[in-house]
Amino acid sequence: MRRIACFLFLSYGITTAAAQTAAVHLNPDTTYQTINNFAASDAWSCQFVGQWPDAKKNAIADWLFSTDTTASGQPVGIGLSMWRFNIGAGTDKQTDIRDEWHRAGTWETQEGQLWFLQAAKKRHVPQFLAFLNSPPVNLTLNGKGFATKGVCNISPDKYDALAVSITEAISGIHKKTGILFDYISPVNEPQWDWSDDKQEGCPYNNEQISGVTKSLSKALINKKIPTKIVIGEAGQLNYLYAKLNKPDKGEQIHAFFDNHSPYYVGNLANVKHIISAHSYFTTSPAAKAIEIRSNLAKAAKNVTFWQSEYCILGDNDGEINGEKRDYGMDAALYLARVIHYDLAVANAAAWQYWLAISPYDYKDGLIYIDKNKTDGEYRDSKMLWVLGNYSRFIRPGAKRIKVSVDNNNLLVSAYKNTDQTIYIVIVNSSKEAVKIALDKASRAYVTSDAGNLQPIAIGKTIDIPARSVVTLTNH
Repeated sequence: MRRIACFLFLSYGITTAAAQTAAVHLNPDTTYQTINNFAASDAWSCQFVGQWPDAKKNAIADWLFSTDTTASGQPVGIGLSMWRFNIGAGTDKQTDIRDEWHRAGTWETQEGQLWFLQAAKKRHVPQFLAFLNSPPVNLTLNGKGFATKGVCNISPDKYDALAVSITEAISGIHKKTGILFDYISPVNEPQWDWSDDKQEGCPYNNEQISGVTKSLSKALINKKIPTKIVIGEAGQLNYLYAKLNKPDKGEQIHAFFDNHSPYYVGNLANVKHIISAHSYFTTSPAAKAIEIRSNLAKAAKNVTFWQSEYCILGDNDGEINGEKRDYGMDAALYLARVIHYDLAVANAAAWQYWLAISPYDYKDGLIYIDKNKTDGEYRDSKMLWVLGNYSRFIRPGAKRIKVSVDNNNLLVSAYKNTDQTIYIVIVNSSKEAVKIALDKASRAYVTSDAGNLQPIAIGKTIDIPARSVVTLTNH
């Protein structure tokens, strides 16, 4: 039956409002990358929201993690398949970072974040990653959670101590919650100077990252901790394959995974052959986004690429500005375009958002809250649910499969889960609806101005609404 379902879903015609016919062709036998996860980060709001009233924080956790559906088939949440936990540097007791909501305690004091970690586990999130923005302040050169004049804030003689600190955090959280992190990411956006008082951060060059990684690898092995190391977290995608303006911080695929490099760590048993980077500053215009991701896909043929952090920053060549909250479809459609290009052009095996919960007037959150440490109002955004058009249905182990479309108004990608169910995600950013004729009755989940992952049982045709993201399934 599964073979028949896949075959019947193989192709369908598309008719636009102007009666122009296009076609989507699906070939489940041609596969690309395996999807590892979709994720978001608990920085920094979860330290406070995790101590809000139970009803509110549980409602937020349901939106982020739940894979349940109501009796009508409405998804309760977006079903993230990984949760990113920020191990703080201990700046919560300092005032050097001017915004208290950008400081972070050490794991022993992160009760709010630990609540969300356990809430994710309770809702069957299968993977967990811990990351650091800065080494602990007791190990940094200046005693702060940010650097001085762009100099790496930890000396090589402290790498082993940093590694021990990380293993103690992993072990301590495991003992306290029963959750053992699948992955640890020890550095974040190492290309930037991190020399202001906005947030925790630490610059590194490739030699320093290699040194930290080797120390951490040894410490994890000594403590018999099976957590795997993932590295990169480059500030933008093209630092993975190009030197750009930082020759000692670029070409990271070569630096860490070419055995001819002096910084090679690919031989370490607990270092995953994963290179991660952030999609910032590479998303506009579309031609630039595609070119960078095509180059990355070629450079990353022998490693797995993760897009490990993104929200809408900057002015994006005038296409959209990161300033000001946007609960609606403008930001959501832009986000959907970025996700599509990362998955379908760069072959990202994971796609991870930045702030799951934001108190700011910025396009950086999936969920927005009042900036209140003990209680407040919360509100979802269309960005949350558009991410859900992917994360809720495309599960770990899914394969991206070949799909083509000759309608330039649509972005289409397709995936086959391990249970052989097929999901096709269609992004229609145009102001016109598109009619699709199906070979087989199916189901659609529509995110638009009118609803969030709204389930629609369909027959042989479906209108893809204007300015919408739609997930179709043969299940």
